[in-house]
Amino acid sequence: MVPLLETINDPAELRRLTRAQLPLLAEELRAFVLDSVSRTGGHLSSNLGTVELTIALHYVFNTPYDRLVWDVGHQTYPHKILTGRRSRMDSLRQLGGMSGFPQRTESEYDTFGTAHSSTSISAALGMAVAARQKGETRKAVAIIGDGAMSAGMAFEALNNAGVADCDLLVILNDNDMSISPAVGALNRYLAQLMSGQFYAAAKNVGKNVLKVAPPLFELAKRFEEHAKGMLVPATLFEKFGFNYVGPIDGHDLDSLVPTLENIKHLKGPQFLHVVTKKGQGYKLAEADPVAYHGPGKFDPAIGLVAPATPPKTTFTQVFGQWLCDMAEHDPRLVGITPAMGGGSGMVEFEKRFPNRYFDVGIAEQHSVTFAAGLACEGLKPVVAIYSTFLQRAYDQLIHDVAIQNLPVVFALDRAGVVGADGATHAGAYDIVYLRCVPNISVACPADENECRRLLSTAFGQHHPVAVRYPRGAGAGIAIEPGLEPLPFGKGELRRRRGGVPDGACKGVAILVFGTLLYPALQAAERLNATVVNMRWAKPLDSALLLEIAATHEALVTLEEGAVMGGAGSAVSEELQANGILRPILQLGLPDTFIEHGDPARLLALQGLDASGIEASVRTRFGGLVERIAPALKVVG
Repeated sequence: MVPLLETINDPAELRRLTRAQLPLLAEELRAFVLDSVSRTGGHLSSNLGTVELTIALHYVFNTPYDRLVWDVGHQTYPHKILTGRRSRMDSLRQLGGMSGFPQRTESEYDTFGTAHSSTSISAALGMAVAARQKGETRKAVAIIGDGAMSAGMAFEALNNAGVADCDLLVILNDNDMSISPAVGALNRYLAQLMSGQFYAAAKNVGKNVLKVAPPLFELAKRFEEHAKGMLVPATLFEKFGFNYVGPIDGHDLDSLVPTLENIKHLKGPQFLHVVTKKGQGYKLAEADPVAYHGPGKFDPAIGLVAPATPPKTTFTQVFGQWLCDMAEHDPRLVGITPAMGGGSGMVEFEKRFPNRYFDVGIAEQHSVTFAAGLACEGLKPVVAIYSTFLQRAYDQLIHDVAIQNLPVVFALDRAGVVGADGATHAGAYDIVYLRCVPNISVACPADENECRRLLSTAFGQHHPVAVRYPRGAGAGIAIEPGLEPLPFGKGELRRRRGGVPDGACKGVAILVFGTLLYPALQAAERLNATVVNMRWAKPLDSALLLEIAATHEALVTLEEGAVMGGAGSAVSEELQANGILRPILQLGLPDTFIEHGDPARLLALQGLDASGIEASVRTRFGGLVERIAPALKVVG
């Protein structure tokens, strides 16, 4: 017998099924998601939790004519499978393969590209207004999680939608879990009020006790409705102008389908509250949805197991250990995260210093201004935030921190390429958008030990400092246990070209900002080039730069960040300001979005591995290289 799922190649075929067939389809779809993610890695818990909801949405709505907008996109694997991409799931998040998030270029069913949270209501509202303006009858549906509802952007959209006079459905997928456990007053409100004894008691009285007395039964029903109006989220969302429905069981197709069919025909803004469970149907993920949020490859029969050999220490772990050690040393330190405590390495800090740990929810703007307020009162805030997420708080960074010159440390995780998450999560722009802001300094550690020491340097300053470091492990350099800082704004000479008299202006120097130092050193051996570990994109070590420029015929700048406006541009500006003319080759990330794939492979494709660096230098400065290292040949 052919599995039911294999007969579904698009939602039109799904809509030909009978209602009675949908539970079997859900069972097969959930099993397929689990098997697929176990083979490729990816987001698991959230996708297991949206199987029935996804089926119901495509069953009721005429997709892609009707628009489904998924928030973040962590929960869209069932959507991808049902919209003709089942056979491509083995390429998920791999170079040249399918994205782990919705992408408009990938499918007409991906109506809006997402990966950062809390954008769905705004986008779906735009689509709903466009349909009204064009006289079209299409529906627009935003599916947003309770964690994403903690962001101010979601409430800005709700506030606008309530008066926009168009047909919009917002579905709150309430699973009491974002990536880390959801926090904040709204989440607490949703969880506590719907499980409260008072509301439950009112319902039980109406249904069980007073059925024998019809007049009293009607009175109890009215009381229940009144209690619901006071207690459940209906009050909150109806104040925004929405018709609130729910909460309903998000795993019960017999509830989901008829409810959506009814709502589909209602006019104006509608709000459906759906309760789901992350990891639904896979006991290990149900028990630990955080661990199974984004696992690598694993055996579903066994679950996640520790690797046979201990992995290298990651930069995130280096930061987490430094944070605990510095907090032990300085009671003024407080740690802040916008809902990424686990991803940013703050789990141990939260355990050891719970009163100094602040998870503000998915609210990057608030996290930065909150840090500014703490700094105003003499505390030393450390904001642990992904480079790509700090982009969302750029105004607060400038207006609330930089202008007031407040001593906030920004620990920028995921700087550079990030691998499987792709362009939306790449930290390609932080050097560019930070170095143009007065008062802010930017440190670029080359390895794990430098990362720890530069964090100490940043913490000791009296102005804002960002320390950027990549995802994953570095060169494996031994980490010194102390809190000794490195000199502020100073780089170091790591390799001097050989066979040239001291002071002679010959050869090529490679100026490196960050972890590309080690492939640069490999390339330099074959090029007989000088290598400088610059360490700081701002301020530049001007004295060291001018010394190198005076003794070399050409310069190469190297950074794992955008070339346009990056650290290489800073070098050019500094040389121009000092009246020095030298040919400069700027290597880094090009003016294009880097898609998903293995990080090492992605860097190699951009010419940022040792072979690529060597080839670029020889292509641009071949004559200089041959004079300094005539016997050496190009690798490969």
